[in-house]
Amino acid sequence: MSSRVAELEAALAREMRVSKALREVGLALGTTLDLDPLLELILRNVTEALEADRATLYLLDEARDELVSRVVIGEDARSIRLKVGTGIAGTVARTGKSIHVKDAYKDPRFSPQFDNVTGYRTRSILAGPMKNHLGRTIGVIQVLNKKRGDFSDHDAAILAALATQAGVSIDNSRLFLSVTQKNMQLLDTKEQLEDRVRDLKLLFELEHAMGRATSLDDLFLAVLGEAMRTCDARAAAVALRDREAGTITLHLIDEKHPKMRRLPLKEGQGLIGHAMRSNELVMISAGVGEARDKTDKNDKTDKTDARHDADLDKLVGFHCTSALAVPFEGEDGSAIGAIALYNKIAGRGFTEADKALLVLIAANASTAVQLQLAREMREREERLTTIGRLLSAVIHDLKTPLTVISGYVQLMQNSDVSPKRAEYADQILKQFDHIASMQREVLEFARGEKSVLIRRVYLQKFFGDVRAQLEHDLARHNVELVIDILDKGTARFDEGKILRIVHNLARNAVEAMGEKGGKFVIRVSRDKATGDIVVTFADTGHGIPKEIEHRLFQSFVTTGKKGGTGLGLAIVKKIAEEHGGSITVQSTNKGATFTLRLPQGQDA
Repeated sequence: MSSRVAELEAALAREMRVSKALREVGLALGTTLDLDPLLELILRNVTEALEADRATLYLLDEARDELVSRVVIGEDARSIRLKVGTGIAGTVARTGKSIHVKDAYKDPRFSPQFDNVTGYRTRSILAGPMKNHLGRTIGVIQVLNKKRGDFSDHDAAILAALATQAGVSIDNSRLFLSVTQKNMQLLDTKEQLEDRVRDLKLLFELEHAMGRATSLDDLFLAVLGEAMRTCDARAAAVALRDREAGTITLHLIDEKHPKMRRLPLKEGQGLIGHAMRSNELVMISAGVGEARDKTDKNDKTDKTDARHDADLDKLVGFHCTSALAVPFEGEDGSAIGAIALYNKIAGRGFTEADKALLVLIAANASTAVQLQLAREMREREERLTTIGRLLSAVIHDLKTPLTVISGYVQLMQNSDVSPKRAEYADQILKQFDHIASMQREVLEFARGEKSVLIRRVYLQKFFGDVRAQLEHDLARHNVELVIDILDKGTARFDEGKILRIVHNLARNAVEAMGEKGGKFVIRVSRDKATGDIVVTFADTGHGIPKEIEHRLFQSFVTTGKKGGTGLGLAIVKKIAEEHGGSITVQSTNKGATFTLRLPQGQDA
C-alpha cells in the first residue's frame, strides 16, 4: 500500500511539474517577444519537467544547412554546430521526427566526440523537432540522461508539446523582429522623405521669394528671411564683396530690426568674414565670447573662438552666442560673399540639419546673386551705351534752345523798351527750363530711375534713318519698303527702344511674306483728338492664325516659324507699355497690320 502511495505521489509531482512548465511557457508566450529569455525559459522547464540532466536547443541555419546551439542547460556554454543529418539532433532536423535513444553508444547515429572532449557520459537521449506554423522544422530540442530511469513515451509527448510552444515563440519573435525592422525602415524612409519634402518646400519658397526680387536688397531680404525662419535663428546676414570698389558690405536683419541694415565689413572680420576669406563653412556652438553654462561640468570646450570679433558685435548691436556661416562662390570658385545665421532660438547651437539647409540656401542664393549682379551690370552698360549713342542727338537738340536764347539776347541788346526786354527774358528762361528738363531725363535714365529715355525726336529724321537701316535688307528678301510720314513734326519717345519695335515687326513681316516677298508699309500720323503719335506697320503676308491672334503678345507664343522663340512681340508690347502706349493687331489672309500708339506730352 505504501509503495502505491509513493508511486501516486511521484506521478502527481511529475504532472505538477509538467503543468507548471506548460503554464509558465504559455504565460511567457503572451507577455514577451524577447527570444533568448523565452527560449531559456522553455528549455529550463523542459529539463525540469523531464527530470533530465542536460538539454540543448538548436536553431536551423538554412543558409549553411547546419544546426546551431542557441541555449544550453546543464553544461558550460559553448557554441555547437552540427551539419543537418549528422548526429541524433541532425537526424531529427533532417527527418522532422522525434528520436528516443535508450543507449546512446549502441546507436550508430550518435557522435561521441563531445563526450570525449568534455568527459561527460551520455546514456539516453530524447530529441524532438521544433516546427513553425507551416510545419517546417526550424530547430531541435535535445535532452540527455533522465535522472531516474529512462525517458518514457509520456516524456516524449511532453517534449513534443513544449517543442511546439518553442516553435511558436520563435516564429512570433522572428515575425515581430521582421515587422519591427520594417517599421524602422519605414520610419527611416519617412524621415528621409520628410527631409526631402522640407528641402523641396524650402527651395520652392526660396525661389518664389527670390523670383519677386527686383534688386539685390530685395533678394537679400528674401533669402535672409527664409534662412532665419527655416533654421530658427535670431539674426541673419549676407556679406558681399564689391570688386570694383574693393569693399565688403554686410546686409543684416534680426528680430529687433526686420528691415535690412547695411554696415561696412573689414576683410576677414568676424565669423562671416572668416568664411569669405577661407572659402570654408564655419559653425560654432553656444558660448562664443562668453563663459559657458557653469552647471555643465563635463564641458571641456574652449571658452572663446579666435574668429569671433567683439567689435563686430558692437557694430551689429547684439552678442553672438552661436553662428553658422557658408561662403558664396563666384564663377571662378572664389568667395564673392557669405551668408550667416546667428544665435539659435532653441538649444545651444546650430545642428547638422541646419548646416545642410544653409548650404542648400547658399547654393541657390549664390546663383541668384550672380545673376542679379550680371543683370545690373548689363543694365548699367546698356544705359551707358544708350546715353553714349544718344549724346550726339542730345547735343543736337540743345542747338534749338541755344539758338533761340542767342536770338532773344540779340533782340534784348537792340531794344530799349522794358516790356519787350522782359518778354525776351521770359522766353529765354523758358528755353533754360527746357534744357534743365532734358538734363534731368538723361540723369534719371543713367541712375536707373527710368526704364526708357524719353526725349524729343524729329520724326522725319528718325524714319529716314529707319529707311536707311531697313531698305537694303528688305530688298534682299524681295520686300518693298514704303515709309509714309504724314506728320513731319517732333515726338517724344525712346529712340533705341522704338527702333527695336520697328526691327522686330519688320523681321516678322519678312518671315510672314516668305520667299515670294511683298510690301511692308510704315505710316506715321498724329491723332488730332488726343495728340498721340500713331505708327502702323502693314505687310502683305499670309496673316496671323485665328487660334493665336488673341494671345499673340504673350511670351513664348509663336506662329510656328523656324527658330522662333515667341518673345519678339512680347518685347514689343512691353516697350509700348513702358511709353504709356499700346500695340494692337488686325489680320486677314492678305496680311497683318500692327498699330502702335505713343501718347505725347504738351511740349512734343
